[in-house]
Amino acid sequence: MIAITREISDDFAKCELTHIERVPIDVDVARAQHEEYVRVLAELGCRVIRISSGEHLPDSVFIEDTAVVVDEVAIICRPGAESRRAEVDAVAGTLWLHRKLEEIQAPATIDGGDVLVAGRTLFIGRSSRTNDEAIAQCARVCEPLGYQIRPVEVRECLHLKSAVTALDNRRLLVNPDWIDTTVLTPFEVIDVHPDEPAAANVVRLDAALVAAAAFPKTASRLEHRGYLVRTVDVSEIAKAEGAVTCCSLIFSTSQETGFAL
Repeated sequence: MIAITREISDDFAKCELTHIERVPIDVDVARAQHEEYVRVLAELGCRVIRISSGEHLPDSVFIEDTAVVVDEVAIICRPGAESRRAEVDAVAGTLWLHRKLEEIQAPATIDGGDVLVAGRTLFIGRSSRTNDEAIAQCARVCEPLGYQIRPVEVRECLHLKSAVTALDNRRLLVNPDWIDTTVLTPFEVIDVHPDEPAAANVVRLDAALVAAAAFPKTASRLEHRGYLVRTVDVSEIAKAEGAVTCCSLIFSTSQETGFAL
């Protein structure tokens, strides 16, 4: 698997915030946590590609929001926050080596954190960052390739993947207070521990799940289900409204083609 990551910007403390209060961020600590995150991805079998942060792009470490990658194509996003739209060029310049590219066009807006790929289903969150026109454009790209598009209303959190992520091809980890879980049928749903509402965001790899160390009760639930869970401290990154999936674009190497823009 490939994991594309992006360095933490000098301007990281100026990040966009929607659902949490701004508090001081220690950028050096955030960088150390990000380095450990990248090390764990590599240790678990990912070929890590690193991109520099870019000039004056405080949120660029959250690379997941710039693209949605499936086996056949990479969809280059048009982020909901205008300040983040300059992030996509460097990511597209890396992804074209691995996938054919399609681009979301105005007036659509979409953050990759609102798109959960689970097998041949794309759950797409309607959120403050992602609108119906973007969902329709994703459908025009992906439905002819055999994917089913399922819109999901997001409440009380920034992105769909704040509320649900995939554990494997059959199971999803969910905070049922933040989305209507009936739209997730026929997937089996595992709830986060009620003391850890933000714990639904985990990275699925072939060898293990990567989860935030802040949520040990949910990690224990997953381990009792037979999952190997590696935890990483992303507490400083979380102050910028980030989570573990936000910091990488992970996809199979099997479709590398070298398409040009």
